[in-house]
Formats: sequence, structure tokens, C-alpha cells
Amino acid sequence: MLTKQFENLAEATMREAEGLRLELINGKMGVKAVPDGLHETITMWLVRQCLQHQPSLDLHTGQGLKIETYRMGRARPDGTLAPTGHFVQAGKWAEPDGVLMTVEVTSHDYDTNKRDRVEKPRAYAESGIPVYLLIDRDADEVTVYSEPAEGTYQERHTAAFGKSLELPAPVGFILDTEPLKAWNAGRENAR
Repeated sequence: MLTKQFENLAEATMREAEGLRLELINGKMGVKAVPDGLHETITMWLVRQCLQHQPSLDLHTGQGLKIETYRMGRARPDGTLAPTGHFVQAGKWAEPDGVLMTVEVTSHDYDTNKRDRVEKPRAYAESGIPVYLLIDRDADEVTVYSEPAEGTYQERHTAAFGKSLELPAPVGFILDTEPLKAWNAGRENAR
């Protein structure tokens, strides 16, 4: 599938099916699950954390990125951290240049392991995005990937929900994940 064909299909799908999001990674089209309440709560919590610690940066939700270092790809991270005003002229699919961090919050679907834990770290590293933050609701942990080189992140640090984790430069703050522990435990108890 040509990239332009994918972009047209993704746009039509968003108009016709509320909440359905398509991505093109490794030349393969995938469907990103519709976020549930906890997913949205985590995303908004992270937006507030970023604003509190780095007021000159915005964490965008839903901004599409062109992740085509040597492949023709399009991704919609759950969060994209960039300087305020960075995406003013970007349109639906922005170049990754200037993006400081991408964020994914795992969904409870069949493809989350391959998509969020394997393909996206590789794609974001190949695109030169300095930091990738994975909030893994299945594993009850947060992993930060950093120092992209040769198509992979050279550093990877993981902390269980409830612990603190340093988001390295250029993000540059300590993320206290205590709320994630309580929220995920509440979700498990509600099942």
C-alpha cells in the first residue's frame, strides 16, 4: 500500500468510524484500539505532569507522525512531546524532527505486544526521537527508552507502577508513577 493511499484511507476511516485509528508500521496497516477510560485517564495525567515539569512543552494526543526512516510508516502515538507551537503547520501527519518524546499506553488487545513493545520502539528510534515512554498496563510497569542510535534505543529503564522513573534529557524530569499503581489496581478489582 502506498503511503498516500494509507493516508486517504485513515482519514476516511476517522470520518466514518468514531474512535477508530489506523497506523502503517513496517509497511503493514494496523488498527489501534479505541482507548478506554483508564487509558484516557493515564494520558491526561501524563499531560498534566509534562505541563507541570516542562511548561514550554506540549504533550499532544493523537498527532500523527511520519516514521519513515527507511520504511514508509505512519504512527499515532498516544502522546507526542514537543515545544509549544511545534505542530502549528504540521497537518495530520508531521515529521518526527523536533519531537522530544513519544508515549504509548498499552491497550488490552491482541496486537499490543508486537505494536507497542516491539515495532514502535524500533520505529521511533529509527526516526531519531530521543525518548520513548511505554506505560504498560499489562505488566504494571513503565519503561523509558532513550539514546537512539543505529535504529535502536541504547538505554532502557523500567520501574514498577508506584515507583519513580527519570525521564532523561531532553525531557528531563522525574516521573512519580504512584497514581498508576492505584488506578490499575482499581481496574483489576472492578473486573
